Amino acid sequence: MGRVYNFSAGPAVLPEEVLKEAAEEMLDYKGSGMSVMEMSHRSKEFAAIIEEAEQDIRDLMQIPDNYKVLFLQGGASQQFAMIPMNLMKNGVADYIITGQWAKKAYQEAQKFGKANAVASSADKTFSYIPDCSDLPIDEDADYVYICENNTIYGTKFKTLPNTKGKTLVADVSSCFLSEPVDVTKYGVIYGGVQKNVGPAGVVIVIIREDLITEDVLPGTPTMLQYKTHADAKSLYNTPPAYGIYICGKVFKWIKKQGGLAAMKERNEKKAKILYDFLDQSKLFKGTVVKEDRSLMNVPFVTGDEELDAKFVAEAKKAGFVNLKGHRTVGGMRASIYNAMPIEGVEKLVAFMKQFEAENLK
Repeated sequence: MGRVYNFSAGPAVLPEEVLKEAAEEMLDYKGSGMSVMEMSHRSKEFAAIIEEAEQDIRDLMQIPDNYKVLFLQGGASQQFAMIPMNLMKNGVADYIITGQWAKKAYQEAQKFGKANAVASSADKTFSYIPDCSDLPIDEDADYVYICENNTIYGTKFKTLPNTKGKTLVADVSSCFLSEPVDVTKYGVIYGGVQKNVGPAGVVIVIIREDLITEDVLPGTPTMLQYKTHADAKSLYNTPPAYGIYICGKVFKWIKKQGGLAAMKERNEKKAKILYDFLDQSKLFKGTVVKEDRSLMNVPFVTGDEELDAKFVAEAKKAGFVNLKGHRTVGGMRASIYNAMPIEGVEKLVAFMKQFEAENLK
């Protein structure tokens, strides 16, 4: 059937030209006679791949020199433990709960010290971002933690919380590289790459150097210490080499598109097409308060579970796949990451209009 329009929340759509380039290099990377999949992570070819990838993400995000870029494994979920193990010097951290992943990070942190939920939007199924301008920040808190874009619920922090001088730690898995970002506002900014950046199996951690110390919680495994990976330039053990190679290609693709400002403009345009339709539709409605809407993940419902299921099934037949919403929200969700072309969203809206005309009682 050829390429579908893939609205999956992750692993998600990748730029077609990146996939084509990887296909061309699959059997013989730049005359090495082998695939990157087969290559020693200690080889000069791979050293060039990882160094270039790091330089490109530094360029894109304007990452200051006093931040390390680490390419790690274990996904964002492993960071839920690594962060407290490495940063909880006073044994206290404040968490803002805006969805399932923030909640899981908060629950994990409770194993290592005192984790405080200082704000939450659980009361309305995480359909908004709480006011974070004056939170009861613990004076002993080692950091304040947020999940910046909530993949399941389709919300996004448009204003970062007032941490009252405490280090901000942010999981940006589903908004990674979707818009310009001021890295200096964060102590740690990290994300699993399988949404906007590459294939599953890599998590990128950008961390300020003063937070990387040997002073970690007793019993912290060697592999879970930031210092281990920072000192070894992400090559302490065999890294997810092929995944890093694809991430590097995606960084180059984003540069070619005009960088993060251009990505943001494109993403706003795409999201507007879908949100504008949802706002005037008689059948479909968005589930998020307007001011907190994500550009990346757009959940919507008809209000009728059978009709939702019918829509998902018919959409799939028409080449729009992975539109089923997360079980905790129901309905549908369109994830429209960087690599989703604008015509994918335009065609989806045209299909939704047709479905509405046929199914509106």
